[in-house]
Amino acid sequence: MPRAFLVVMDSVGIGGAPDASAFYNGDLPDLGANTLAHIAQACAEGRAEEGRSGPLMLPTLGRLGLGAAMRLASTVPFPGFDAEPQGRWGCAAEVSAGKDTPSGHWELAGLPVPWDWCFFPDTVPAFPADLSSYVAKAAGVDRILGDCHAPGTAIIERLGAEHTRPY
Repeated sequence: MPRAFLVVMDSVGIGGAPDASAFYNGDLPDLGANTLAHIAQACAEGRAEEGRSGPLMLPTLGRLGLGAAMRLASTVPFPGFDAEPQGRWGCAAEVSAGKDTPSGHWELAGLPVPWDWCFFPDTVPAFPADLSSYVAKAAGVDRILGDCHAPGTAIIERLGAEHTRPY
C-alpha cells in the first residue's frame, strides 16, 4: 500500500493568503507574508549566523517538494530550494476567512470555518477572568502567564524563565 506523509510545520508559512491584507501583526499587514522565504533570505545574507552559518539547508524537505510548493504559493524569492521533487507535493490556500494560524489549523483537520473567526481583544488581560481561572484550575496552577497577544518568540523571551520555574 502506498504511504503518504502530511508534514505540518506550524508558523512556517510559504506564502500569504488572498485575504492577508485584512490582518496585521502590530502595525504591519500580513500582505507579503512568507516566513520560510524570509528566513532563507536572512540566512543567505548572513543575518542568521547565531548558532549556525550560511544558507538555509533543508535537503530532505527540498526533495519532498518544499521548494516547488514555495514557488507555487508565492513569488517571494528564496535561495537554496532548487531540489527536484522526488515525490508528490502540493500547497493549499485557505477557504476560511480569518488569520491563517487559527482557521488554517481547523482546515488542516478538514473543518473549514464558514463564519467570521472571532478573536480575543488586543487588551491586557486578553482573556475573560472566568476563562483564565478555569484553564488555570484545569492545569493545576494558580494563574496563566501572559494573558495578552504576543508573538511566540517575544512571549518566550519575556516569560520563558518564569514559565520554567517550579511552583
